Amino acid sequence: MHKAASTRRATVCLFSFHPLLLSEFQRLLTGENVARVLDRRVEANQLPEPLLSVPRASVYVVEAHSQRQVTEAFVTAILARYPKGRLVVIAEKLNEGSVFPLLRHGVKGLLKYSEVVAFLPRTLREVADGGFWVPRALLSAFVDSTLEEARRPRAAPAGVRMSKREQEVLELLMQNLSNKEIGSKLHMSERTAKFHVSNLLAKYAVQRRADLILLFVQAERDRQ
Repeated sequence: MHKAASTRRATVCLFSFHPLLLSEFQRLLTGENVARVLDRRVEANQLPEPLLSVPRASVYVVEAHSQRQVTEAFVTAILARYPKGRLVVIAEKLNEGSVFPLLRHGVKGLLKYSEVVAFLPRTLREVADGGFWVPRALLSAFVDSTLEEARRPRAAPAGVRMSKREQEVLELLMQNLSNKEIGSKLHMSERTAKFHVSNLLAKYAVQRRADLILLFVQAERDRQ
């Protein structure tokens, strides 16, 4: 539960190639007093300079470029300046080929142009508050592909303590097992397994199992 929400507006830093996206942001966010928008217009087909000017912001939004490496270069440059920065990428289409590398880089939110009007304020609030905004189908596919590469987590996000039992439950959860399957393997009831899974989701401040797996994937990336 959040205590007295701050009266200060969030700051959104937008790296965009087209002026229309900026005007839409200003209409949706500034006009409704949702957030202050910082404009960082960038030239098409131009990779970010090594000393890219990146102001401090609650959320960074990157407009996807038709060339994937350009988008990834801006994401990398922003996170190099603010490793804990919260990033959202907006694109015309979202597919596994373009999305998976972005999630591995540390992007927390993905939104299509067609969804901006309906979901932009909600997406930014969710990401700024430490959550994820990733289409369920893509997130599930990403989790499946990640589990094929490594069936158990090797690094945990810092700052959270787990009991031995929670660690055991987590290892099985990361294998995408159901509560019933977890309970069977650990000789506990399905209800008890569900209790431990709920505790883990609460400790890591996520709502879905897939979000928890993504959190661990990105923690592993940070260690490399």
